[in-house]
Parts: sequence; C-alpha cells; structure tokens
Amino acid sequence: MIEVYIDGASAGNPGPSGAGIFMKIDGTVERYSIPLGMMDNHEAEYWALIKALEICCKKNIQSVSFRTDSQAIWSAMEKEFAKNKKYADLLEQAVSLSRNIPLFFIKWIPSTQNKSADELARRAIIKSKEGMRNE
Repeated sequence: MIEVYIDGASAGNPGPSGAGIFMKIDGTVERYSIPLGMMDNHEAEYWALIKALEICCKKNIQSVSFRTDSQAIWSAMEKEFAKNKKYADLLEQAVSLSRNIPLFFIKWIPSTQNKSADELARRAIIKSKEGMRNE
C-alpha cells in the first residue's frame, strides 16, 4: 500500500501558502512542494489533500493510506462534512477524487510524524512568495 503524507501551510492568515506531499511508493520516495498563492491555512490543507489525490489518480494508484496532522481535514474526509461551509466545495472535490481510488484510507497523525510533508509545505511557501514578487 502506498503511503502519502500531506501538509498545507500559510505564512499569515491569509498569506502565501504551500502544499507538501511526501509519498512512499514501492520502496521509493517522491516529494512535492507546490506553491498555492494567497489563502488561509485550512484552505492550504485542503489543497494539499486535493493535489495529492490528483497525483494518485494520475498514477492510477489502487490502494493508498493518507496521513495528515490536520484533525479538521481528517474529520471532514471521514464524515464527508465540513463544519465551515467555506470549505464545502474543496471537501466535495477531495471526496470525489478519493472515490477514484478503490482502497483509500486517511488517518490523523501527530505533527511530529509529519515533518517531511511540513518541510515541503514550508518550501512551497517560499516559492509562493517568490512568485508573488515576480508578478
């Protein structure tokens, strides 16, 4: 089973944001650091999930275990319900993508176990800031 660690981060609320995705696939590791532009931290968490699901779908992955240190994301995916209506469309997009993966699991982990994804998300914030300066 593929393991995917995700994290979203923002420098400000809202602020420049990024997604970090750390994947373990058959003994190899893939890392993604994706700048997201201006958004709040919760939006960045949802986008990290969505981007990771898109990658899994493109790779035609059949079984995956997602790990997140965001209790809000974990809970929303488990219940298929976002407490804050602001995130309902993002949740709907994530749930729809997850249905393309026959064995999809998501679990909450402490942030101490998600350091790789966190570091990738922080790198993406830097890329996001650089992109804003160049516009």
